[in-house]
Amino acid sequence: MTSPKEIRKEILKMGLASKAAHLGSALSLVEILYTLYFKVANYDKENMHSPDRDKIILSKGHGSAALYAVLNKKGIIPDNAIAKYSSMLLTTTCCHIDMNAADGLEASAGALGHGIGIAVGMALANKVDKNKGRVYTIIGDGEAQEGSVWEAAELASTRGLDNLTVIVDFNELQASGFSNDIINQKDLSERFRAFGFDAFDVDGHNVEELEKVLKAPCSRAGKPKAIVAHTIKGKGVSFMEGTVQSHYTRLNDELYAQAMSDVEGM
Repeated sequence: MTSPKEIRKEILKMGLASKAAHLGSALSLVEILYTLYFKVANYDKENMHSPDRDKIILSKGHGSAALYAVLNKKGIIPDNAIAKYSSMLLTTTCCHIDMNAADGLEASAGALGHGIGIAVGMALANKVDKNKGRVYTIIGDGEAQEGSVWEAAELASTRGLDNLTVIVDFNELQASGFSNDIINQKDLSERFRAFGFDAFDVDGHNVEELEKVLKAPCSRAGKPKAIVAHTIKGKGVSFMEGTVQSHYTRLNDELYAQAMSDVEGM
C-alpha cells in the first residue's frame, strides 16, 4: 500500500542511483503530493487524458523526484523510467520536468515563477470550455518571491478562478539561505487574501489537515484558493532536515543507509 514513507524511500533510491541534488526539496513535498494524488484529485491512469481531469502542476520543478515517485506509485511512470532519474543517459525523468517526456506531467518546470501562470491559463480555459476539472499548482516559498507569481494571482482573482488552488511548499529554505531572511514572507497567507484568494495555513506534513482544506469549498463563488503548507526541508532524514545544505546533498552509500534508517523510523 502506498504511503508517504514508501514515497520517501523511492526518492532516496533515485537520489542514490543518480547522485543528483535537490533531495531536500523533494522530501518536503511528499505529503502534499500524496494527499493530492491519493486523497483529493480526480486523476488516475484511466482518466489522465480526459478534459475533465484535475491537473496538478509542480512549479518548483527541482522537487521532481517526489512527483516521479508518486506517479510511479499511481502506475503512470514505469519503474525503468524512475530508475534513470536525472541520468546522463537519455531519460524521461529529468531533474527539471519535461512535460513531453512522460505521461502525467502537465507542464515543464525549471525556471521558477512560471507554473502558477500556466495553472491560471488552464483554469481559465476550463471555465471557457466548461470542463469540470480543478487545477492545482505547487510553488516554493522562495519561488513566491518572483513577481510573476503575483501577476498571475491578480489575474486569477480578477477572472474569478474558483477552480484554482495554489499550494506553497513553505519549507523556509531556498538555495541561498532562509527564505524569510531574503524576503520576509511570514504573512504570506495574508498577502494571498489581499490578492482576492481564500488562504489557509496548514501543517504540510499532516495528510488529514491537507485533505480537509483541499476539499473545503470556497467562501464564495469566484474565489481561488491558496494553501500555505508549512513543511520541513529534507523531512524524515536527520542530516537534511531544516538545512540549506539539503538543497545540494548528494547521497553516497553511507548517507543512503542513514537516510533509509531515518525514514523507516518515522
